[in-house]
Amino acid sequence: MTTPSKTPAPSRPDHRQGTPAKTEAVQELGWLHTARFLTTAPQLQFLPALDVPEIAFVGRSNAGKSTCINTLTQQKQLAFASKKPGRTQHINLFALGKQGLTDAVLADLPGYGYAAVPKQDKIRWQQVMANYLVTRENLKGIVLLCDPRHGLTELDEVLLEVIRPRVEEGLKFLVILTKADKLTRSEAAKALSIMKLNAGGGEVRLFSATKRTGIEDVARLLWQWAHPESEALPA
Repeated sequence: MTTPSKTPAPSRPDHRQGTPAKTEAVQELGWLHTARFLTTAPQLQFLPALDVPEIAFVGRSNAGKSTCINTLTQQKQLAFASKKPGRTQHINLFALGKQGLTDAVLADLPGYGYAAVPKQDKIRWQQVMANYLVTRENLKGIVLLCDPRHGLTELDEVLLEVIRPRVEEGLKFLVILTKADKLTRSEAAKALSIMKLNAGGGEVRLFSATKRTGIEDVARLLWQWAHPESEALPA
């Protein structure tokens, strides 16, 4: 008498690897999590000459720049948020790359436009930043942080004019609208639409550290900027 064969149990989908998009997000966020302090410089001549892609974060004081960097890198105190906005006047570089190898660098530029900073210091740092944005050879992308409740300030507009020639030559550019959790859905849509008109061909993303809005999207963009060869790979 033969034993009836058992019907094989239906296979269950394996969710451990996740969808391709989710897997990519894990890779990109994991890459950003490798961020580590490299150096700090009070002037351009003290910055090391590097041959890896550099991505600069710029923005008005209180725009949420430090919070954004710390959220993207999943580190609470990588970018220092001064208790006196505008007082930190150094360019800080953070190396990125797994297993101790550096394949890109994040540059945290001082916040600008804070009223309590003496006028001479404001002018000096505007010049330092402008020189950096125009002359830094390995600069591959710029991230401008903007509080959408206030929109672009006069100094933001000046910065856009400074970088416009390099953006037209291919420099990557992204405007991050921070603190998006403080906007209603209609306010967020309006802010996004307005900024896309002002970004001069750059990307625009809503971002909220509190609601974790835009984190994966921004991480993906930064990864692509630093690894342009990955864009050419088949999906």
